[in-house]
Amino acid sequence: MPRILVFAPAPSLTVTVERLGDEADVHLHVGGQGVWQARMLVALGAEVVLTCTVTGEVGTVVRHLLDDEGFETVAIERDGIAPAYVHDRREGERVAVVEEDGSSLERHALDDLYSATLREAARADLVILSGPDGDDVLEPDVYRRLAADVRALGTTVLVDLAGPRLEAALEGGVDVLKVSHEELVDDGRVDDGDDEEQLIAAARTLHEEGIALVAVTRADAGSIVVGDAGAWRVSAPQLEPVDTRGAGDSYAAGVASVLAEGGAQADAIRMGAAAGAVNATRRGLGTGDAEAIRAIAEQVELDDIEEA
Repeated sequence: MPRILVFAPAPSLTVTVERLGDEADVHLHVGGQGVWQARMLVALGAEVVLTCTVTGEVGTVVRHLLDDEGFETVAIERDGIAPAYVHDRREGERVAVVEEDGSSLERHALDDLYSATLREAARADLVILSGPDGDDVLEPDVYRRLAADVRALGTTVLVDLAGPRLEAALEGGVDVLKVSHEELVDDGRVDDGDDEEQLIAAARTLHEEGIALVAVTRADAGSIVVGDAGAWRVSAPQLEPVDTRGAGDSYAAGVASVLAEGGAQADAIRMGAAAGAVNATRRGLGTGDAEAIRAIAEQVELDDIEEA
């Protein structure tokens, strides 16, 4: 069983109010990019450890919720304001009541988190570097340092980041990159996210810069992938979505689950596309039935992209 480390610096407490008949039905979960990735990895049968911080009394609840997720958690306790949100969905639409990104990591907590991450990375087959919701939780340069140091330990690095965090990680060096077409636009790597030629060119450039596998997701349009084994347009069966949030994180987790056990790039992409598609049919972020995902992965098509 592959062992995968997810770096998730500041998981959030999520409170969602739904309607059950005439009553309010309150749902309490732990969330955030890294948690959703770890959750999907567990569903796919990987051994997962997550390194993170937990903050104050909200952090006490978050820690208990993490312990129920099925993965190992290494949590650094810290003071400050915890990341959390309260959403009201009783009328069908998601209405934000409270959204808090959380305090920045102070030096001692960051040092402890960094050391714990390096320790676990040395024992892992693959490391996913994910980001917190808030821009100010930690400096982007942490991702440059982590990417470089984890690779120095001989462990594969997969990143699913954007903006300054992505640029910092790329400076440190990564092996696998999952990025959306919108993020490539925001980062100035393409002018038009709907222009396939630009997306292919951007992916090829990133691959030529040393990234072994680059996957550009495009929601319903399917992904563009450039890797050591080839370049493909990827299309999964068009399943009707219920909630598309977290589908990209499930895609990254599916890719990681295959690569961590030495699988082929093409198989990793099929698993990622299937995991993202299945997650979008569910209300639980980072969730999915492993048998369904594997069955759908067999129907994911990879069409070769010819050299321009």
